[in-house]
Amino acid sequence: MKKAVVLFLVSSFCMAQQVKRKLIWEENFNKKSLNESVWNYELGDGCPNLCGWGNNERQIYTKTNHEIKDGNVVIEGRKEGEKYTSTKITTKGKKEFLYGRIEARAKLPVGHGLWPAFWMLGANIDEVKWPKTGEIDILEYIGRDPHMVYTTLHTQDSHGNTINTKRTEFPNIEEGYHVYAIEWNKDKIDFFVDDILVYTFNPEVKNDDIWPFNKPFYIIVNLAIGGNFGGPAVDDSILPQKFYVDYIRIYQ
Repeated sequence: MKKAVVLFLVSSFCMAQQVKRKLIWEENFNKKSLNESVWNYELGDGCPNLCGWGNNERQIYTKTNHEIKDGNVVIEGRKEGEKYTSTKITTKGKKEFLYGRIEARAKLPVGHGLWPAFWMLGANIDEVKWPKTGEIDILEYIGRDPHMVYTTLHTQDSHGNTINTKRTEFPNIEEGYHVYAIEWNKDKIDFFVDDILVYTFNPEVKNDDIWPFNKPFYIIVNLAIGGNFGGPAVDDSILPQKFYVDYIRIYQ
């Protein structure tokens, strides 16, 4: 009887692993320039409404700190005179997603003060504002804390120094490309690095303050410099540094 139960569980597990999602959208960065029918640039330093982008970040975002090369969008963080520059792109108002698997294949920049991220914000942010809109940080990496990947959620209930977070060690995360993903449904969000489950958010209470993840979100890719989380100190000697994103894919 015990053997039968084990075989059933193994069989069920294998069947679950074989369930295939449908690819509904992908960005392979294989054109000569960024597709502005899909992507927006966020420019400047956030002032006057959100100086330092709400985190005392030191970079100015431009349209010129990136290139499309070998099927990647490559964001470069630089020190130009007394200023730090970088690029931030979003799909706000153009591509929004609710549930499914959201993943990116990326190669990290390395150095103290760098803060690359692949993340999402609720599409209703202009109406309800952050943090009520919700935030899903699929990948955050900070150069001052090497070999660690941060996966985090921000909500009205817990934001800023949120309890809804996980710091996971990957000794070789700075080497080559890795896949960062979430599996998101109406009940929970699972976070993965290279298909390794690192964190699950599945609260029992799912009101608007705890679970704002029942509406569409848009995608953000950026490389911040300094700031409350990434810095505050920046090692200028390591600049310029590049954040490579090979693809972004959405499955449902």
